[in-house]
Amino acid sequence: PCASCKLVQLVCFFALYLFLALSQTTEHINKTQQCKMLPGLVSSQAQLCRSNLELMQVIVQAAREVKKTCQKSFADMRWNCSSIDAPKYLPDLERGTRESAFVYALSAAAISHTIARACTTGDLKLCSCGPTPGEIPEPGYRWGGCADNLHYGLVVGSKFSDSPLKMKRKSGLHTNKLMHLHNSEVGRQALKAALVMKCKCHGVSGSCSIRTCWRGLQDLKEIAMDLKAKYLSATKVVHRPMGMRKQLVPKDIDIRPVRENELVYLHSSPDFCTRSEKLGSVGTQDRQCNKTSSGSDSCDLMCCGRGYNPYTETVAERCHCKYHWCCYVTCKKCERIVERYVCK
Repeated sequence: PCASCKLVQLVCFFALYLFLALSQTTEHINKTQQCKMLPGLVSSQAQLCRSNLELMQVIVQAAREVKKTCQKSFADMRWNCSSIDAPKYLPDLERGTRESAFVYALSAAAISHTIARACTTGDLKLCSCGPTPGEIPEPGYRWGGCADNLHYGLVVGSKFSDSPLKMKRKSGLHTNKLMHLHNSEVGRQALKAALVMKCKCHGVSGSCSIRTCWRGLQDLKEIAMDLKAKYLSATKVVHRPMGMRKQLVPKDIDIRPVRENELVYLHSSPDFCTRSEKLGSVGTQDRQCNKTSSGSDSCDLMCCGRGYNPYTETVAERCHCKYHWCCYVTCKKCERIVERYVCK
């Protein structure tokens, strides 16, 4: 690839790297001088930091949520988000693979999600509860509570997460940038779809004769599962002329524009079976597998046909629980031996 193409690819990866690296920040950000100590912030991000220190603390929390949620969502697959562990970032996120597509989408969703929730909890002084819906609720329902401020989260979140990719350079918006901007927007679209009506019951003896309702976001893990489904059906694209300008279009499908709600990628992924630093694969050796499963966590698929080793483990559990009037439960502690399996 040309030198300028490689440079743009590295700029895109570096922007994601720096955001995820914020998860390692241990100091509470409460001084403007600390904005200078956060490496790699572009000018607009540094300005956001200086003008709203509380926001940066929320974004640090978002980076932690991305790491935790990604690894939980992919615990049953060969690629299990291990490269998110700073500082061991691997090429699976540097190249334009479907894995980087997922992480960009989840990161964009998590930043806006965390900001929207922080408005509700009062952790951000520059915003408050979201607006009350204009439509009249059904009989027995009323609007109340404190809605998650999705609009503020989307506006401020996109300003932070997209600004490194929108910096003007001589090469303009390269294919990698277009791909990452598209996938970030897919993440925010998934966030919009996760705004649901939540209600709390009121009434004599729990009769629920009146429900107070508000618009609230689902947990990030629910949004991650939606994005995981999009990851599994992601579309490989190329950058080619469409009409008067170049666009990302599906590579192996009849010519059509990329859909707004589909994740896209430029390069196929390795199978992640064996360790390869060059390809960004940590392999599946010593990964736990499920002998009775037929899914992606099965020993056959997880271990790539290499076989597996069994081992036993003693598990402590609560058992023989009894309810006592009124109102507590007592349990005994039981131990049992379980057989587990790890890939060779």
